[in-house]
Amino acid sequence: MDASHLRYVLMVGASFSLVGLCISAVLVTQAQKQAEKRDKRLAAIVASHLRPTYIEVSAFGESEQVIGRSVVARIGWVFGFDPLKSALYPTPWWVALAGLLVAARLAEATVSAFLGSWATASVPVIWVLMCRNYFGYFVRRRQIALLNEFPDVLSLMVRAIRVGIPVMEAIRNVSRVAPPTTANGFARLVDQVSVGVTMEEALQNLARGTGLTEYRFFATTLTLQSQTGGTLSDTLESLADVIRKRAALKAKGRAMTSEARSSSMVLAVLPIAIGFLLWLVNPKYISVLFTDPAGQYMLGLAIVLLTAGLLSIHFIIKRALS
Repeated sequence: MDASHLRYVLMVGASFSLVGLCISAVLVTQAQKQAEKRDKRLAAIVASHLRPTYIEVSAFGESEQVIGRSVVARIGWVFGFDPLKSALYPTPWWVALAGLLVAARLAEATVSAFLGSWATASVPVIWVLMCRNYFGYFVRRRQIALLNEFPDVLSLMVRAIRVGIPVMEAIRNVSRVAPPTTANGFARLVDQVSVGVTMEEALQNLARGTGLTEYRFFATTLTLQSQTGGTLSDTLESLADVIRKRAALKAKGRAMTSEARSSSMVLAVLPIAIGFLLWLVNPKYISVLFTDPAGQYMLGLAIVLLTAGLLSIHFIIKRALS
């Protein structure tokens, strides 16, 4: 068989293959259309014999009120504070920002001898990091307190519901006898429901205000129970057990990462301690880092790299425990 005959055979084979693919595509498309029509007919037949149930679990969704459009909220997003949580902070947010700006300027004056002109550019970064850590500390402290108290609060509600007390009255009882950190949130929920806010929206506000996933579970549980029915006491008891297990798992994670945290502390203290010892033994040897321009740049680079390493370790540990 010469080249012309082989080319002819290949062209014919390719043409048959293309036609076969087109026919297969048409058959598959028709089969899919028939399956969709069959599914629609079956759904229509079944729907006529079922009572529609609409379940909304918007506690895990985004809020319809976009608070972030205000100027104060945008500033708060950058610096890590929430205007709606101003009661958590010991000082007004603007006082904290001003004080931390002064602290950042002092830090800039300290490292200016090492970083030179780069020290001025680092002031905004230092300021934002200090503010986020300052405000985040109080938020984390409140969240830890809420998480530790929440299982006991759920157990209190379970006991109240099992003796026949309505859910709203059980929540009001929590606002009276729970520790202040938890009682304040439930008291606001009771006040919102009293002035006409729906139970679901009040629960969403409670979960959103705490920022805890466990409270979102709680809000979703009560929302589903109000829409579908069921034994609420058993569900809340299971939720309390899950939260206790989650808290124990977090404690185990903190124990397992204690070595990494200790290592980061040693890495932070070791260069300072060795530098101080070298200054005691041979001040002239260590003074090169402060007097010589090349030594100053090396010292500044070492500070930057050490800070980056510590932040990386902190970020990894935080992500592992989240």
